[in-house]
Amino acid sequence: MTHSSYDNSPPVVHVIGGGLAGSEAAWQIANAGIRVVLHEMRPVRTTDAHRTDSLAELVCSNSFRSDDAANNAVGLLHAELRKLNSLIMRSADANQVPAGGALAVDRDGFSAAVNAALAAHPSIDIRREEIAGMPPDDWHNVIVATGPLTSPALAEAIRSLSGEDALAFFDAIAPIVHRDSIDMEIAWFQSRYDKVGPGGTGADYINCPMTREQYEAFVDALLAGEKADFKAWEESTPYFDGCLPIEVMAARGRETLRHGPMKPVGLTNPRDPQVKPYAIVQLRQDNKLGTLYNIVGFQTKLKYGPQTQVLRMIPGLENAEFARLGGLHRNTFLNSPKLLDPQLRLKAQPRLRFAGQMTGCEGYVESAGIGLLAGLFAAADARGHAVAAPPPTTALGALLGHITGGHIETVDAGPRSFQPMNINFGLFPPLAQTPTKKADGTRLRGNEKTIAKKQAMSARALADLDHWIAEGLRPADAA
Repeated sequence: MTHSSYDNSPPVVHVIGGGLAGSEAAWQIANAGIRVVLHEMRPVRTTDAHRTDSLAELVCSNSFRSDDAANNAVGLLHAELRKLNSLIMRSADANQVPAGGALAVDRDGFSAAVNAALAAHPSIDIRREEIAGMPPDDWHNVIVATGPLTSPALAEAIRSLSGEDALAFFDAIAPIVHRDSIDMEIAWFQSRYDKVGPGGTGADYINCPMTREQYEAFVDALLAGEKADFKAWEESTPYFDGCLPIEVMAARGRETLRHGPMKPVGLTNPRDPQVKPYAIVQLRQDNKLGTLYNIVGFQTKLKYGPQTQVLRMIPGLENAEFARLGGLHRNTFLNSPKLLDPQLRLKAQPRLRFAGQMTGCEGYVESAGIGLLAGLFAAADARGHAVAAPPPTTALGALLGHITGGHIETVDAGPRSFQPMNINFGLFPPLAQTPTKKADGTRLRGNEKTIAKKQAMSARALADLDHWIAEGLRPADAA
């Protein structure tokens, strides 16, 4: 399709990509009173990981992770996004399923809610088409939010323009099991440490226990199982450490899984409470009906046949039926600190902004957060004024800082060792004064200091975000 015929009379913003970042960006721009054209290539062109043509499809886990705004950085990011009228968070909240201390969603209901809101907005024009190559010159305000599965033609155009090869890593997909095929005579419901989270009861995960002998046999089968073949251009691509396939973790040491997704702490088998399982596999509810459960942390690149055999070695899953087996797809991301300015614009061509996972953030809410910021920045440009970046003391500001600066510089090559990152308190500036005492005046001890520090950083972030908003960020568009 030829795109030069589009009316690009200002103000209008083109958003390329209908994932979480692109959907959030379009929502923010439209709510600022600016016309948006949202381009999504599916179903005209599909990807290896997507299974539908829905906007904001969740291709990996259905979890948005912790919703604890006081003690967890991602929970804090949830709270900040809610304050900024995030469509992604609104849709997640409306479609949550029980998940202990996490916010997990019914993936189909979530995507449907995002689709409905965007389709109903009078300022949003959704076009199903691939932008094959660089956007037309007469598109003066563009957000590229095509994610880790950017089409080859567009990825090559970006590489040619920036003069910088995109980095890449693999992201693996966890299997999903039919709930009624799990043997509940062996497995039991419990959240780790009986923690109650949003929409949950404190008994939200299905737990499958393993003896030492069962664990050792499982690891042996995992290591021996036939893996998906790499293409020649994929062989040197590194994994993102936050989403390692289980067989890669197992290859790093036989006990690695027991200290990762199979750790047995905080859980007690009610049928034999005196015997501590050597390892435990957890499954989390994946849809609102409770008919599907995903195996937590079990991303894998095992081929389907061996994968089924290995997973059925897990006690309670001997007769498991799978709604989806694990898979693997290639992710790409930019060397953003070198290529992007603090407003997410490509330095080589500032009419182009980038958002979402391809900028070097990792995770659903992180992608949505950067999409939200890109939308605010683009809307301000369309109105002819600028919006300051959120303070670095906020989760949004800390994430933006990770993407656009704050890295060790080499003499000639710019930022070194830039890698995708989930939001975490390590990205925040330190507190001016670290808490040392409790409210009653007694001294903090041990882990109490860490908890108090996180809570102080969260309180500072929310106060600073409120001030940023009040200073005129959104004078007329908060809906």
